[in-house]
Amino acid sequence: MQEAKKQHSSKQSGRLLQKYNIREFFERVKKLHGDPHYVAMGMAIGVFISITPTMPFHTVIAIALALVLRGSKAAAAIGVWFCNPITAPLFYLGSYKTGMFIFGHSAPFDIKYESVLELIKLGMDVTMAMIAGGIILGILPGIAAYFITRKIITTIRSRRTTGM
Repeated sequence: MQEAKKQHSSKQSGRLLQKYNIREFFERVKKLHGDPHYVAMGMAIGVFISITPTMPFHTVIAIALALVLRGSKAAAAIGVWFCNPITAPLFYLGSYKTGMFIFGHSAPFDIKYESVLELIKLGMDVTMAMIAGGIILGILPGIAAYFITRKIITTIRSRRTTGM
């Protein structure tokens, strides 16, 4: 009986934490400054970079790209959160398979490779294939993030001005 209560409590707290994280994410997005294109561009850059296998450098790369492409640096930093411990293995495996298909290589893949530094140990051909695969896989989610974020920001700001 005690075990069942503990398990139910654990599931319930997990759902609350998930709701809190999603709510916190949207609250941070709502507070971003700049016109909708500027914010959406930053978010798109962050999401795009989060799919590439450049784990320890995601934020740095996203902010640098946002600076060059004139997007919100804060939104880019938030967008890299798209990559997390749950999604990272999927992104890495997808990047690996896509890159190896494009370059016509084959090499063993182990899910333990969590950073660019560990990938480099496999060899430059595998590393470049994974980065190329990540870039290809990141294009569509980046574009989707742009349009979704732009719509959200536009809607939120229009509600504020109309007093809803």
